[in-house]
Amino acid sequence: MEKKKILIVSRTFYPDNSPRSFRTTELAKEFAFSGHDVTVITPRKEGVHDDFEKQHKLVIKDLGKASWKPVQIAKSGPHRFVTRAVARLTNLFFLFPESEMMFMVNKALKKETELYDVMITIAAPHTVHWGTAMAVSDKHKVAKKWIADCGDPFMGGENDTFKRVFYFKYFEKWFCRKADAITVPISDAITAYYPEFRKKIHVIPQGFRFEDVRLMEEEASNEVPTFAYAGTLIPGIRDPHEFFEFICKSDLKFRFFIYTKNVEQVRKYEAASKGRIVVKAAMPRQDLLQELQKMDFVVNFENKGPKQSPSKLIDYAIIKKPILSVKTFGFNTEAFLEFLEGNYQNQLIIPDADQYRIQNVCRKFLNIV
Repeated sequence: MEKKKILIVSRTFYPDNSPRSFRTTELAKEFAFSGHDVTVITPRKEGVHDDFEKQHKLVIKDLGKASWKPVQIAKSGPHRFVTRAVARLTNLFFLFPESEMMFMVNKALKKETELYDVMITIAAPHTVHWGTAMAVSDKHKVAKKWIADCGDPFMGGENDTFKRVFYFKYFEKWFCRKADAITVPISDAITAYYPEFRKKIHVIPQGFRFEDVRLMEEEASNEVPTFAYAGTLIPGIRDPHEFFEFICKSDLKFRFFIYTKNVEQVRKYEAASKGRIVVKAAMPRQDLLQELQKMDFVVNFENKGPKQSPSKLIDYAIIKKPILSVKTFGFNTEAFLEFLEGNYQNQLIIPDADQYRIQNVCRKFLNIV
């Protein structure tokens, strides 16, 4: 394919440990590996990004450091209630502090004087797209084609605790109108966007270089059934409390490792499990994949609705472990008991795992252009 000049704009990038960071990093690496001229605009980390540029032969420009700080929530007392309310209301009505990203992206793109073949902007936060919409115009195009990549929907999202305030729809329609194309990771997400823009939407899943993952040759050997979950937990949304309560009250023998940033959501279950549940902090992706390969199977906690899908399922598919999928509400004990016995006939199957290879994902982006 003809060599392209590609610009990627994102709030998160290597070495950040998040799905959107992985999205940005994997795209940048693969485009550069394929011979394209790649520039990334992101908050630059001196030293770390110097080495990354040399290793992967790309350019990283500094988006700047965010100065708007989230409201600090008091640990206890009446101030905790007040500070929580202020934090929630300022985010709900002003999207604070994420809205600062709109102005940062606009400022960074205004400095761009050369015309790229394609610009890919990465959300979340969606304010990255809003800042791009603010910066681009007929007189200042930045790129011949602008692709707005969306992980989770914004106005049409199902997994937010509170619905978005109505006036943010004008910001969403603003960037959707200006972008040449919009990409989402799953087809079910298309209906989360306004009907007039759905013809612009392309489905391009999260992608990784499978070759970067070293697979263990030997089978897992554990004294008791051992399994793990890795990812976010959200009360009332990705909230497997029925599952936790069942396994804690049971006399079943097992070992369950949980890798999450939301450790406060599961500490009480760890305490009640009599040592059978082990809660660990989130760890770098490559290290985590090595740990998950030691398990007999892995667990997926489903979202409340179909419009958002955990990207962790792709990692589960790469390491080829049986997947027990657990509903947030309506936990079925039968499949879980089968898994403990080594019967995986009801495992979740990830179809066509090759679609998540980063080589195929990058090809889909360039096919849009």
